[in-house]
Amino acid sequence: MITPAGNFRVFLATEPVDFRKGMDGLAGYIAHQFDLDPFNGAIYVFRSKRADRLKMIVWDGTGLVLIVKRLRKKRFIWPKSQPGPITLTKVQLDALFDGINWQAVAAPRIEKPSVI
Repeated sequence: MITPAGNFRVFLATEPVDFRKGMDGLAGYIAHQFDLDPFNGAIYVFRSKRADRLKMIVWDGTGLVLIVKRLRKKRFIWPKSQPGPITLTKVQLDALFDGINWQAVAAPRIEKPSVI
């Protein structure tokens, strides 16, 4: 999967959304339901009711990018519904996008070296 370089945040909507929504509809959903800025460079991930499709939108600095993926014969693993989004790491996002259990994936904790 192609992801932006550098530090970015990933927000995952736990409840299914209407998949007839396009970029503008999802941006409005982010602004009104999550009280977040859809143009802040974060990646927002949404699922369909059947959990066999997902949509991601991200502002790349020049426009909104919409990514859609459909799995065949599988469903995306999704957390239980709760109000508001949850955050994922890049490693978890990659696993989710590949259709594997992202909840079992943990990114190694890398600490900044200290100056001696």
